[in-house]
Amino acid sequence: MSAATPYICRQRPTENLLGVFFGQNPLNSSFALFMLELSLIIIISHVVRLLLKPFGQPRIIPEIIGGIIMGPSVLCRNEKFRTYMFPDNAFYVIQNMGVMGFMLYLFISGVKMDISVVKKTDKKHWYIALFGVMVPLCFGIVVAYYWRKSMAPEIVQASSIWGVTSSLAMTAFPVLYPIMKELNLLSSEMGRVALSIALISDVIGMNGVVIFEATKQGERRPMAAVWYLVSLIVVLASLFCGLRRLLQWIIRTTPAGKPVDQAYVVALLLGVFAIGFVADALGLAIANGPLWLGLAVPDGPPLGTILVEKSETILANVFMPFSYMYVGLLTDLSSMSGHWNYLRPLLYVVLTGYVMKMISTFVIARLLDMTTRDSLTVSLIMSLRGEVEFLLFIHWMDFKMVKIPEFSMLVILTISVTTLVAPLIRILHDPTRPYMLNTRRTIQHTALDNELRIITCIEDEQSLYGVMELLDLFNPTASNPIAVHALRLIELVGRANPVFIDHEREEEKNGDEGSRFSSIHNALKIFGEARGDYVKIYSYTAIAPKRCMHQDVCELALSKQTCLIIIPIPQVIMDHMKGSPTKKSASQSLSAIVLNQAPCSVGVLVSKKEYRNVVPGVTSSSMYHYILLFLGGADSREALSYADRVARCPDTSLTVVRFLAYENEGDIAMEKKLDDQLVTSFWVKNEAKEHVTYREAVVKNGEETMAVINAMNDKCYDLWIVGRNHLNPILLQGLSSWAEISELGVVGEYIASSDFSSNGSVLVVQQQMLMGHRKNSESLFGRFLLDENWK
Repeated sequence: MSAATPYICRQRPTENLLGVFFGQNPLNSSFALFMLELSLIIIISHVVRLLLKPFGQPRIIPEIIGGIIMGPSVLCRNEKFRTYMFPDNAFYVIQNMGVMGFMLYLFISGVKMDISVVKKTDKKHWYIALFGVMVPLCFGIVVAYYWRKSMAPEIVQASSIWGVTSSLAMTAFPVLYPIMKELNLLSSEMGRVALSIALISDVIGMNGVVIFEATKQGERRPMAAVWYLVSLIVVLASLFCGLRRLLQWIIRTTPAGKPVDQAYVVALLLGVFAIGFVADALGLAIANGPLWLGLAVPDGPPLGTILVEKSETILANVFMPFSYMYVGLLTDLSSMSGHWNYLRPLLYVVLTGYVMKMISTFVIARLLDMTTRDSLTVSLIMSLRGEVEFLLFIHWMDFKMVKIPEFSMLVILTISVTTLVAPLIRILHDPTRPYMLNTRRTIQHTALDNELRIITCIEDEQSLYGVMELLDLFNPTASNPIAVHALRLIELVGRANPVFIDHEREEEKNGDEGSRFSSIHNALKIFGEARGDYVKIYSYTAIAPKRCMHQDVCELALSKQTCLIIIPIPQVIMDHMKGSPTKKSASQSLSAIVLNQAPCSVGVLVSKKEYRNVVPGVTSSSMYHYILLFLGGADSREALSYADRVARCPDTSLTVVRFLAYENEGDIAMEKKLDDQLVTSFWVKNEAKEHVTYREAVVKNGEETMAVINAMNDKCYDLWIVGRNHLNPILLQGLSSWAEISELGVVGEYIASSDFSSNGSVLVVQQQMLMGHRKNSESLFGRFLLDENWK
């Protein structure tokens, strides 16, 4: 027994669940103390997050600041607080929970990563990643050797310098992905480029870590480096050649559409800690094992998806708070005072790495013909730092490369970089900027004889019937052809990279044997074939996070130059109107964002009819009955333009009801003039048609408007068409308090509700908003408001 080793003998207190009522200290209970520590870190982090929210900070910043506040830098400076909250045995628990949190974090990140994407990455991304790693690495090594004599003895070894400079040069994918998800950039073009570059950089970084580990272990005993490499090869071969094949067999034996057996999920999650133990025992670093295990798991459904779903919540709300608390307890800002002599050289090395990383990435991106704004955005994204860096700093402390002063400075520098960079990314790169057009892409401004290009968003089979029925109502003919770009939207779970599939190209590339299309795609294909050359169906699938789906929709509309986006809202919205509290659906959130950002007109479709089997792809009806409620304004004019196309079909019955304010009260002269011109043109063309009816209703307030609408409900209409926004407030006076779902507008919401007895579908139309007319989209604060639609 070493005399230098301190030993503390403590009497174990008797834990009584009712001890607080008998005058006992509740903190003597280990579980009570554990829950108090967890609750306190969560409360502090949420308060900090609330304070920093206006500044656009990612979640990691308030989380790590919360950990620092609980540590010796702030609260633990009070001896009484430290004694009660963190007794001698508490730090041991926090340390282990923190390490377990980092292990699970890297495992889940590995599950989401798809290394095979690196092979398909564009050469331009390779050049940016390589240049962005090598330049800061070389400059960092040069600065480190220049200041080598002034550095602390523990960090002057060549292996230590390599470890520090290589970590500054790399960009960790597990850090980048969650921050980009928060910034709502994953499905944007910039986001896809950044993810590809980060993945390449991370692969290079993994090799850098292997070199560091091998050289560090071989400093005193060269054979240790050899055994490290042998152990590394054995573990990687076991995971990627043995375990991965077993996991692929599990996926193959799992019935289609069914989740993986829970026993396999539990075994894999326990395997995270088992592989961590093996990696630590073999000297491979405890966190590397879980990362490699995650990479060995096939991403996406069914296995990768269920692993992420089962573990992300407990990871984010239990394990990671302890990880941040662990980092915070090791961070002591006061320890840096008096050590500036050997902290200054390390500071210069770190700043050199960060600055050169940004400059080198910006320069190479500009040389590869990226715009100045995009080049600067990429360089800022590649500079983001987070959890992986904190774990590396802890690992360096285990190697005794750094002590508390150096560790504290590195943590503060890491926080500072991400704190400065994240808001700049928001300011520089607005994903909605490409959608802000000055050219008209509307039904009203598309000639009747021109091909009508439409995008339909399909969430599931239940929303497919309403979309297909609406497409039939467009009356496609030889003189009025339509091109439908059907976009199937699937939430991204269990993988990091969003996926966009053009089924027509995939079918040409792989043939029928290689195509794996869903019943939705097949139904659309049959639907198009049944209508000959008048309807062209193009099928796509977008797999993306819910908050980024609108980017795929808008980018497709922009590239295909469509004039209308149709977004169906499922029957769940009816339950909301009946008074049952339901969570906002993905379609509702999608429609709210698309309505504000779309580069063309938007139609929100609510199908009130019961779901029917649509696999045959053909809907039929002897006569379609439409009704258009024209309340004036650009949206009503767009709805009337759609109705004008419908009126050309003799198998339809169209009723147009125009609402006018009594004595023109509340009318805007210019809007009224535009309404009169379009209505007159419509009626001149269709006056002689028996299946077209035009009426006018003069009303004094919203009550009379609703009375007219209810009176029109004496006929079974298949489709009710209405504009979303109306400029004359008199027509809706007294009805503003009715609006619960802004996507439908006041009138559209009422017709779609269960209070309105009609069984017909409802199409709410909004005409394209040109640049300068968008709400809350061009400001940083406005983008925060839009993000709230997903929460």
